[in-house]
Amino acid sequence: MSEHFPLAPEVLRLTIDLQEIDYSLTTKSQPPILGQIRAQSALEFGVSMQNSGYNIYVMGEPGTGRLSMITSHLDDQAQHHVAPPSFAYVDNFENLREPVAIELPAGVGAKFSKDIDKLIDNLLATFPAVFESPTYQQKKSAIERAFNQKYNAALSLVENRAQEAGIAVYRESETITFLPVRDNKSLDEDQFTQLPQEEREAFKAQVEILENFLSDVLLELPQWRRAMVKDIRELDDLTITQAITPLFKELKKQYQNIDDVITYLAEIKKDLRNSIAIELANLPFMDSRDNQTKRQLLVERYAPNILIDYKQGSGAPVIYEPHPIYQNLFGRIEYQNEQGTLVTNYRRICPGSLHKANGGYLILDADKLLNYPFVWEGLKRALKSGKIEIESPYSELGINTMTLKPEVIPLNIKVILVGSRDIYYLLQELDDEFNEMFRILADFDDHIKITPLSIQQFATLMVKQAADSGAKPLTRCAIERLIEHSCRQAEHQRRLSAHINDSLEIIGEANLLSTQAAVDVIDKQFVEKALAAREHRNGRISEAILEEMLDGTILIDTEGGAIGKVNGLTVLEIGGSSFGAPARITTTVYPGSRGIVDIEREVELGQALHSKGVMILTGYLGHCYAQQFPLAISASIAIEQSYGYIDGDSASLAELCSLISALTLTPIKQTFAVTGSINQYGEVQAIGGVNEKIEGFFRLCQARGLNGEQGVIVPKANQRNLMLMKEVVDAVAQGLFSVYTVSNVDETLEILTGQPAGAIDEEGNYPENSVNYKAILRLKAISDMTNEEDKEEGG
Repeated sequence: MSEHFPLAPEVLRLTIDLQEIDYSLTTKSQPPILGQIRAQSALEFGVSMQNSGYNIYVMGEPGTGRLSMITSHLDDQAQHHVAPPSFAYVDNFENLREPVAIELPAGVGAKFSKDIDKLIDNLLATFPAVFESPTYQQKKSAIERAFNQKYNAALSLVENRAQEAGIAVYRESETITFLPVRDNKSLDEDQFTQLPQEEREAFKAQVEILENFLSDVLLELPQWRRAMVKDIRELDDLTITQAITPLFKELKKQYQNIDDVITYLAEIKKDLRNSIAIELANLPFMDSRDNQTKRQLLVERYAPNILIDYKQGSGAPVIYEPHPIYQNLFGRIEYQNEQGTLVTNYRRICPGSLHKANGGYLILDADKLLNYPFVWEGLKRALKSGKIEIESPYSELGINTMTLKPEVIPLNIKVILVGSRDIYYLLQELDDEFNEMFRILADFDDHIKITPLSIQQFATLMVKQAADSGAKPLTRCAIERLIEHSCRQAEHQRRLSAHINDSLEIIGEANLLSTQAAVDVIDKQFVEKALAAREHRNGRISEAILEEMLDGTILIDTEGGAIGKVNGLTVLEIGGSSFGAPARITTTVYPGSRGIVDIEREVELGQALHSKGVMILTGYLGHCYAQQFPLAISASIAIEQSYGYIDGDSASLAELCSLISALTLTPIKQTFAVTGSINQYGEVQAIGGVNEKIEGFFRLCQARGLNGEQGVIVPKANQRNLMLMKEVVDAVAQGLFSVYTVSNVDETLEILTGQPAGAIDEEGNYPENSVNYKAILRLKAISDMTNEEDKEEGG
């Protein structure tokens, strides 16, 4: 029997010393992406690659600081790029339903909008005053006078002929009336009816002749009137053109190098001929309210709708869209209710995140993006076409609306999707276009190797977070404790956890505790208190289970020995808390050929990995003990008092030890608890949650009283994962508790039973009185017994 020694206290936990590391915050810039060299390299390549399709998928688990790190990295990169052009929508005077998009240099949008406002003010100041000038009025009067002269001349001919016939002609507005005359006086209706019938008939005949003559002389009246209207319109156009030309001269000079603006100014000038005549020239005298109404009309017609306008020198935009519904991403068209109908115009077009990030970077959460209908397909369509198209959300619903179809805007953008591994592989499998559009994978590791550089970056990040959040300064000891906590999260003495957010949250909680204690810095004690407070908040269930073990409700022995019973180590995850708890594993063995029965699997509580671990036990027994005779055994294995689903094969080592104990009738020390998985050759393999498992059994032993004989057995491969709490390490240092590591089943049996396991010799035999020798004797006896029963049944 070889001698086994427990682990020394110093290997149970990593201790950090920052004395030789400069972690002071010497720059305001964010440290590079912490320890994520692969991801950072992929991100830099994806950002630099300008070809289409080189969008980036950032893969990693939530809480690793992916979003903040990527945003910080992109902000730094974006400063080296020029600001993208501005875009605005303006009215399409020929088709109001299709607003026109115009492109402006960065920073020009706001200025252009102010210049158009100034133009509108100048128009209001110019009109209708220009139509009241003496020059305009004289020219207009001349045109009207020429028309009136022709009209009056024609009527004079009619009047002369009527006078010869003794008939008077009366003009009232544009109405011509013929009346009979007697004694140089016109007769009214009553007097006319008293005339003899012959005279009345003669008068009517004369009137008919005069009316025909009137029609003949006024035959060209419509033509005269059209000529007058045409002349007045030409006069108005000339007057308007002469009045507005100086207003546009300066604008054209300012924007002479911007083709879209020059084109739009020409369209405004063309449209003003109608709008001024209709809106500004109809009332010569207006009060302030009328003037304000007319200004609003001009604004609604001519003022540009600036979608986005970044300042010169601001760099490329970096936009994170936390709520990527269709309207937030692609823009929307707002409506207002007018007499039961939803109406809109180009001024109510609102930009989306694609507009805001155009020419830069757009960061989206992959899971949110896929949760909203039509968004994923719309994004792919926009990236593929290189255009942003704003569509009305109401048009597809059949609602009575006045819809718009704005002109598309060219899209030049780099999209960064942030999501989990599951979503990435799902998109790869189900969407053929995904790989074509997201060719760069930035894979964030869950763990970060501990190097002087990564330690310095981590410490600097913690110091910067404290400064940025307004927390008090961190002491060196506090940072050391944060690093140790990060290693515990990673379950590795040479790894930091990539879940940086957890450490940042602890800083905030420790800052509150230091404030309550009226201390000016955050020291190690406040980090310890914050961690203890968090464990206490999440510890109700673990405390309840411990109490049930102490009062005997849950049967767990921590003293003495027992056959076929062993203390296994489990981890329970409930909600956001995770804690370890021992569980009793029992085995019964009896003659038969049913094999090893996994009770958990039989009742459908054992999941696939657990069932696999139990089935491996049969392979181990056959390999070690049944080389010279058939393996015939009936055994039942159960994890006692477990009422939920069990997964994982970390109990297989304990189950095998329990099985061999029951088979050989060898007691197992109940002062130990065991965890580890095995293969069919008896090699012990690493498991997860080793720290929580050890601490779960330690708490039970501590509550009952540590006697120096209690301890745990874990795989040797898990030694590097040990980051135990200080109270466990202290108990080991005082000789009150032990932690053993094993690499095979035999080592485990020797520690648990206190007896030699026995090594096989060249002839395939084990030493007498060894545990393995007893196992072979018992299995051979059961096999012989089974063979005799088979012969009797056959006879």
